[in-house]
Amino acid sequence: MANILVVDDELGIRDLLQEILNDEGHSVEVAENAAQARAARARERPDLVLLDIWMPDTDGVTLLKEWSSTGVLTMPVIMMSGHATIDTAVEATKIGALAFLEKPITMQKLLKAVEQGLARNTVRTLQAPVHAQPVMATIEVAVVVGSDSGPGLETGPRPRQSFGLDKPLREARDDFEKAYFEYHLAKENGSMTRVAERTGLERTHLYRKLKQLGVDLTRGKRSQA
Repeated sequence: MANILVVDDELGIRDLLQEILNDEGHSVEVAENAAQARAARARERPDLVLLDIWMPDTDGVTLLKEWSSTGVLTMPVIMMSGHATIDTAVEATKIGALAFLEKPITMQKLLKAVEQGLARNTVRTLQAPVHAQPVMATIEVAVVVGSDSGPGLETGPRPRQSFGLDKPLREARDDFEKAYFEYHLAKENGSMTRVAERTGLERTHLYRKLKQLGVDLTRGKRSQA
């Protein structure tokens, strides 16, 4: 499963691409303009970006140049447009775009481009320098349960969760996110509404995320039975 950022000012295209990629098992973040794309890039660190060229505030090529010049173009970017010229596509490729998809985008072309982009990202990760002696192989996190309204914490042993740092980034991130959501589900007695508020996610996005991570949605409710 990969984290993919879809940037397009057309709601219908965002929804369609999100639905297709979600069905393929990917986690999808959407942005309707460059400002939202910048925030999502900083927050989620996507494995791949699908970037529309023509947008009302800042066009995709300008945003691509910005990412490249500031050193944050660390992920494959696939450009999309229904009106771009060959010169525009060539320019985007020179800046660092991996590929160009012409709208309307067929499912076959979309999935093939995404597969190639993620494969390129994997090769880049494998070719990165490897330290002879890693600083730490695992990290252990204490899950502290207490009241948000006061400093007092429950006494007694604290549950702990270990995360392997020698795993691929996506797997390690999935392990952490699963533990994170399971903790909040248990804390909120399985209430999806309260968990959505706590984690800052929309309820629909939260449900998809939990399903993708394989989180048991009845866990919090069973613990209170």
